[in-house]
Amino acid sequence: MKKWILVIAVLFITVGCELDQGKSNFIPAEVTKVVDGDTVKVMVNGQEETVRMLLIDTPETVHPTKPVQPYGSEASHFVKEMLNGQTIQLEMDIGERDKYGRLLAYVYVNDQMVNKLLLKKGLARVAYVFEPNTKYVDDFYEIQKQARQQAIGIWSMENYATDQGFNDESDKLQQSSNTKNGNGCSIKGNINSNGEKIYHTEESSSYHVTKPEEIFCTEEEAVAAGYRAVKR
Repeated sequence: MKKWILVIAVLFITVGCELDQGKSNFIPAEVTKVVDGDTVKVMVNGQEETVRMLLIDTPETVHPTKPVQPYGSEASHFVKEMLNGQTIQLEMDIGERDKYGRLLAYVYVNDQMVNKLLLKKGLARVAYVFEPNTKYVDDFYEIQKQARQQAIGIWSMENYATDQGFNDESDKLQQSSNTKNGNGCSIKGNINSNGEKIYHTEESSSYHVTKPEEIFCTEEEAVAAGYRAVKR
């Protein structure tokens, strides 16, 4: 009898541990600072941690050797609006930290995953896909595909977002944005990676990072040439 009681007790303890491990995949945290679009600082159990969002990459805004990249500020601003001062949930995958000691996580606020929202809005690309942290990679690629087809955010610029990273030509893009033709015309016509012709006025949020194939004096000229207005 004592032997069976001991066996049952061991099983109870084992199951209890497994349930605790399942719950521990989600960790509550308080956001103390948004570093950039894919990195935040949080307080977890009284200790400050740096969290790197899993499976995504946003353009740089605070890199020590790179300029602010196109759509980096937009990504950072979006995350600040969502997370500053918020209580969030961190969903861990298999590997908990990267080589820099940062926590690797899927970040949730108000039951929404921020990693996915950044991809959906065209403010991030799928990146740093390393086993075993690939729980949502298929979903992420599907969301990215849709954003790319819509040519929004980083996908509105031809050959900007690549599998290797973001083309760091922001200085050249900035110089080209200030270029007007001899008649002082300034509307930029750009052909994105999907072959869509899109024109940008100086009021467009992406105007200063758009490399033009053609310059137009009026929106009517751009439309007549087969271009459509950029989606805001």
